Amino acid sequence: MTLQNDLLLRVARGELTERVPVWMMRQAGRVLAEYRAVRERAGNFITLAKTPELAAEVTIQPVDAFGVDAAIIFSDILVVPEAMGLPYEMIEARGPVFPQTVRSSADLGRLRVADPETDLGYVLDAIRLTKKELNGRVPLIGFAGAPFTIFCYMTEGKGSKTFSVAKKLLYTDPHFAHTLLRQITDSTIAYLKAQVRAGADLVQLFDSWAGILSPEQYRTFSLPYIQQICDALGSEIRDGIVNHAPVPVTVFAKGAFFARHEIGQLSCSVVGLDWNMDPKESRELIPNKVLQGNLDPCVLYADFAQIRAEVKQMLSAFGHQHYIANLGHGIYPDTDRDKARCFVDAVKELGVAPGVSV
Repeated sequence: MTLQNDLLLRVARGELTERVPVWMMRQAGRVLAEYRAVRERAGNFITLAKTPELAAEVTIQPVDAFGVDAAIIFSDILVVPEAMGLPYEMIEARGPVFPQTVRSSADLGRLRVADPETDLGYVLDAIRLTKKELNGRVPLIGFAGAPFTIFCYMTEGKGSKTFSVAKKLLYTDPHFAHTLLRQITDSTIAYLKAQVRAGADLVQLFDSWAGILSPEQYRTFSLPYIQQICDALGSEIRDGIVNHAPVPVTVFAKGAFFARHEIGQLSCSVVGLDWNMDPKESRELIPNKVLQGNLDPCVLYADFAQIRAEVKQMLSAFGHQHYIANLGHGIYPDTDRDKARCFVDAVKELGVAPGVSV
């Protein structure tokens, strides 16, 4: 299917473009009243994520509401541990909770490498349905959690400020840690390949808890597994299983400011930055990749004039090429939708590249 708006894809592939593309992490969510209505109809988050028709509906909502240059499939990074045999619950005001955890080699016997077609078929069906209903309007982004971030939830059992249980295991039982990380990696590779076959135009890895690790731990327990995923996706595409242009991979490692140069050496196309990572310094550290980010989501609490001013400053710092505008993390649920639309509109107006026309 020919895309009517392929701006994001062209940038991710390293091409010069007529303007900066823009989308927002967590753009399909509670900031939209129409999302809240669908969620209420579904009854709970997990049912919504597991019902392809509803997941497709909320995936497309921000394309209509904000005019973003891409949709991202509505799902959750924790579908992977569930597919491996570790189900989770989503508790209102608490977030995800795993009734059981994996903390020893004996616990690994309860897990399996996920089969995406059988264990995660509802996500693949949602991707296929979304692609059909988008009808080529914008690209569709698929995603998964990076192995270390998934490891954190599977061992800790819930969200945490420190993930001290997960980090303890890195020191006390590194053999167990690497074994579990390999299982997560194998599951994630199969899952992302299946997303691409189902129609995802790009994929993004979210290493949400990268920032809790020391630089040495990140080199040991995160980067090698992200590299395996990037390499495996590139291999699948080069081997001709996907019958179109290579699918770009974005790596977003929140808090890993210390690893930017090394992340830039990965076989990915795009590197996502959080709002604590300086754009100009990041360009110097990652000279050969497309950058994505990195407006502080709290800027969207400001008035319209200040949002425009912050966008202008961000675009000035990143430049108008080899760059995808986004927030430095997901949009907060109490954000005024008109402020989110202001952000998108400001990027479209101020991000026009001088001297480039297509």
